[in-house]
Amino acid sequence: MRRSPRLRVALVAPPQEPVPPPGYGGTERVVGALTDVLVTRGHDVTLFASGDSTAAASRLVPTVPRALRPAGQLPDPWAGYLVATAANVLRRAGEFDVIHSHLEWISLLLARSTRIPVVMTFHGRLDLPFAADAFSGAPRGLVAISRSQAAAHPQLPWAGVVHNGLDLTGAPFDERPGEDLCFVGRIAPEKGIVDAIEVARLSGRRLRIAAKVGRMPEERAYYDDVFLPATKTAEVELLGELSGNDRDRLLAESYATLMPGKWPEPFGLVAIESLACGTPILARPAGALPEIIRDGVDGFFGEDANVLARWVPRISGLDRAAIRSSVLERFSAARMTDGYEAVYRRFVGAPGRSGSEVVVDQDRERESELGTAGGSRQRPDPAAHRLDERAAHEQADAGAGGLGGGPKSRPTSADEIPGPSSRIRT
Repeated sequence: MRRSPRLRVALVAPPQEPVPPPGYGGTERVVGALTDVLVTRGHDVTLFASGDSTAAASRLVPTVPRALRPAGQLPDPWAGYLVATAANVLRRAGEFDVIHSHLEWISLLLARSTRIPVVMTFHGRLDLPFAADAFSGAPRGLVAISRSQAAAHPQLPWAGVVHNGLDLTGAPFDERPGEDLCFVGRIAPEKGIVDAIEVARLSGRRLRIAAKVGRMPEERAYYDDVFLPATKTAEVELLGELSGNDRDRLLAESYATLMPGKWPEPFGLVAIESLACGTPILARPAGALPEIIRDGVDGFFGEDANVLARWVPRISGLDRAAIRSSVLERFSAARMTDGYEAVYRRFVGAPGRSGSEVVVDQDRERESELGTAGGSRQRPDPAAHRLDERAAHEQADAGAGGLGGGPKSRPTSADEIPGPSSRIRT
């Protein structure tokens, strides 16, 4: 792909975690990966983030001296810090060709307050009661991180659907993993942690949990009153919140990763991190996970703990090396940056590039090139699942040159997102 002309980009991160974070912090990890690639490609990147951020930006503008959550300073409410961050960006807006905000709903106010193009990536769920009013007369520049996320508001003028990406090349890989299951994330009801414990109990395997415990009263109550009693029903090892390296090692050593949450996960970084280690996933087909996990190839979907537990023995038949190879390309930081550069070009009006050349959905772009259907396919019942389905997936991947372009389960409603659909010319 031809390199974009040099741009002056402001990347705006929330102040909860440093960029990148040492442990938990999905948004900040994505911003850090994007920063690194943009700078490598010659762009001038100003990062607005906490003062203890270490991403390789051209310059750092501290929005708080230290990230709020690790310092134990996350107030309730803490939205004032986001407003202060936006105000800081606005004071310097004239220094940039494009502002890329990751401040969630505050991004809408930021975009309405400057003539500088503002690209807005939303990392959280959008199916919220106030969303329709917040998006009323929405400015251009909205970017979703999955089709599932964008499908909550298909009428919006989405500038792009750009899947998250990370530098996953250093992820550890073990051809002969252990027998334990693992869970990585937050101890919260929407993440399905109690269901994960039930899968472990039903399958007779140990569950190792690397998870963050929230500080809010309702989070502590869930931990004390629901989670801890559930841990008594199965063999569970609580590891706490691990560093990035330790978390990756846990994933690589595990037989499978459990993601049984019912909530509409807007993306799911744990999924691509697990697959980068070659570790298959057992998950509910919720949110964006069917856009990441190829059912029968990268793991298996199930509607409840009983179904997921019945899939556990079949995990051993999956090709961990092929899983890793596919995800390293499909969800690389470079591929994510390609998508954002396309969006930047549209709104900055770079020489020689027209707005119609923006890729709205990178996976649909690949499907068009490979001639794949891209539609939803029915998930089989565990008792009737056939090995030749897996062989068909692998054959499709081989025909795509190992790019992981085979059929994927997808939420159909998100395929109707309006917007430009032309390809980037290379």
